[in-house]
Amino acid sequence: MSIEQKIVDSVSSLAQIMLDKQALLATAESCTGGMMAQVVTDLPGSSVWFDRGFVTYSNAAKQQLLDVNAVTLAQSGAVSQACVTEMVAGALRFSDADYVVACSGIAGPGGGSPDKPVGTVWLAWGRRQGGKRARIITKVFHFEGNRQAVRQQTTLAGLKGLIGLVNN
Repeated sequence: MSIEQKIVDSVSSLAQIMLDKQALLATAESCTGGMMAQVVTDLPGSSVWFDRGFVTYSNAAKQQLLDVNAVTLAQSGAVSQACVTEMVAGALRFSDADYVVACSGIAGPGGGSPDKPVGTVWLAWGRRQGGKRARIITKVFHFEGNRQAVRQQTTLAGLKGLIGLVNN
């Protein structure tokens, strides 16, 4: 099965779960450039369970739209556990979503370093608990392939992580 079909299947599964829970989703994306929001909104009827997407490609956008701390970006970088954690917290704060997925990574072909090679992606998932508090889970991935492959793998991993979080 192609990765495109896996993404479509994951969106369908996520949609049913979100509808059953009457929950809302938001995305906070960097390296995917809005791909997660796109695949979700490709599904007719997604407006019932998809609230909004934040595409925060630049560090300035992460700060302005999601309130990511400048110190976090300076000390840890955009491709870090700390950054995606703050992206989830900001997306929950500035949306009506019950669940959020955030990603920041290096899709390539350039931009990598020995510490963070191309294909390094941090993902975070959050669930609103009791008002504005959140439960946030993070994970680092090391994807292979070209820019498109890294972005698609990030999208699929983000969706699968959401399914796991929403099911718990």
